[in-house]
Amino acid sequence: MDLLNDSLMLSRLQFAVTAMFHILWPLLTVGLSIFLVAVEVMWLKTADKDYLIHAQFWAKLLLLNIGIGVVSGIPLEFEFGTNWAAFSRITGEFFGNILGYEGATALMLEAGFLGVMMLGWNKVTPGMHLFATSMVAFGSSLSAFWIMIANGWMQAPSGGHIEAGRYVMDSYAKAILNSDYFLGFVHMWMACVETSLFVVAGISAWYLLRTGHTALFRKSFGMALVGLLLIAPMQILSGDLGGLRLFEIQPVKAAAIEAHWETNKTAEGADWHVLGWPDKATQTNNWIISIPKGLSLIATRTLHGKVLGLKEFAAADQPPAIPLIFYSFRVMVAAGLVMAGLSLLTGWLWWKRRKAADEWVLPVWLLKSWVAAIPLGYVATECGWLVREVGRQPWAVYGLLRTEHAASHLPAGAVATSLVLFVAIYTLLLTVFLLCVRRIIVTGPDMNPQIAVFVPSNEVYSSRRAKE
Repeated sequence: MDLLNDSLMLSRLQFAVTAMFHILWPLLTVGLSIFLVAVEVMWLKTADKDYLIHAQFWAKLLLLNIGIGVVSGIPLEFEFGTNWAAFSRITGEFFGNILGYEGATALMLEAGFLGVMMLGWNKVTPGMHLFATSMVAFGSSLSAFWIMIANGWMQAPSGGHIEAGRYVMDSYAKAILNSDYFLGFVHMWMACVETSLFVVAGISAWYLLRTGHTALFRKSFGMALVGLLLIAPMQILSGDLGGLRLFEIQPVKAAAIEAHWETNKTAEGADWHVLGWPDKATQTNNWIISIPKGLSLIATRTLHGKVLGLKEFAAADQPPAIPLIFYSFRVMVAAGLVMAGLSLLTGWLWWKRRKAADEWVLPVWLLKSWVAAIPLGYVATECGWLVREVGRQPWAVYGLLRTEHAASHLPAGAVATSLVLFVAIYTLLLTVFLLCVRRIIVTGPDMNPQIAVFVPSNEVYSSRRAKE
């Protein structure tokens, strides 16, 4: 009953539901569009019709994903004006501009070239079609860039000051190039690519298990695997570097992630807690399983480095729901390690069999593992965002604007009603999406693509000019 009367908590919960649902779609949009570029390049380079089939097959999934992503993202924009009017009023000079830049650049690129990508077969040259696909991919990544600029500024605000109740800009460059944006964007962008490659590899493995279009989906599985062998280790490295930066710019969040309460004496080193149950009320851990000096090694690269504990900060400035932050981080790390491990194991098995006639005939258990691993990227990303956003609390803009001062003063009943409606509509959208995905996969690719044979773009152009 307390929650139903708490307008602030309901607004936070509504924004969390909206954001966590919406983020499912940009993940695949960014990564799958890049995969489509790679597939089209292979088609133009090799004239192998299989790559054209892949381009048209995976584009269906991308189009569906973009459609749901746009619909699910629109409410986020409106919530800044409805539930978070004070935030918009104070930070609009920078935050609002950044969202405007995203719409005017990234979304326009996607919208402008998506039609050419989907409907331009046999209407534009293959080279122009590749350009359109590349612009869709570039627009998707550019969208992620602007969003991470805005969110990075919320994590580490810079470039301005509060004046007369508004954030006044002194330097847009300093605000955009805030101390969080680069590693934040890199980590998020690689999460999109890694998640998408796991979706491609998992669906391809499903086809290989059913012995359907085997030769065709060995190509997509192989391309996804090569990409993952590159991106999965780099994602772990970017996460490690981001964690090091976190101890510098948001030490209270870093301490909450590790349930680290007491600042260690330099000579002793800080233990890394593998599992446990942190209790904010008592400012301690009810139980814990630790690795001696592990946290000092992680945070300072020495066994005796000093790591600030949560007790260095007032309880009001400590994040809420510390067990949620603690375990979300560990689930994210575990999922990332499993994804990297599965990629490396599969790569190693393929390398051992590379000279065999059936080098791509992988064990059934391994292919089933790839199918089961399809959701891992989504799980890791959602947990990562929980850590990033809940860990920033009680600040809407870290150290500058508290969340309680950023919210609109709305009747709790109105927020509760809209929250229930959002959950119902998003559940319906997710159900429709999954049913459509199932239909696309069960139907399978069109083995007779719209362009039956490869024709170099200059020949197509010359032929059309002759007819004219």
